[in-house]
Amino acid sequence: MPRKIVYLIFALIGLIVPYYFLISFLMAHGLDARLFLKQLLGTPISTFFAVDLMISSLVFLPFLKQEADRHSVKHSWVYVLALFTVGLSFALPLFLWARESRLQSP
Repeated sequence: MPRKIVYLIFALIGLIVPYYFLISFLMAHGLDARLFLKQLLGTPISTFFAVDLMISSLVFLPFLKQEADRHSVKHSWVYVLALFTVGLSFALPLFLWARESRLQSP
């Protein structure tokens, strides 16, 4: 299977799966930001995952800029928006899909 298709499949999974859990939380608790943060940072292991994801997201931003410039990938703001509205699980494979598309074009 071509990498481009694999990246697109992972982008779709990265969009759907996290939002499933977010929507489940919102349906059960509404927009309770205090409870959201309590659950997100409530245990050392959940804090580990949250901090790891934040650091990975920060690393993605300069990588995105460098690779978008190097391969003339347009509209890099879309991937930043994807990062901040959905997360790295969507933004990274979506960007890799776009970069792969650009690499395959003449």
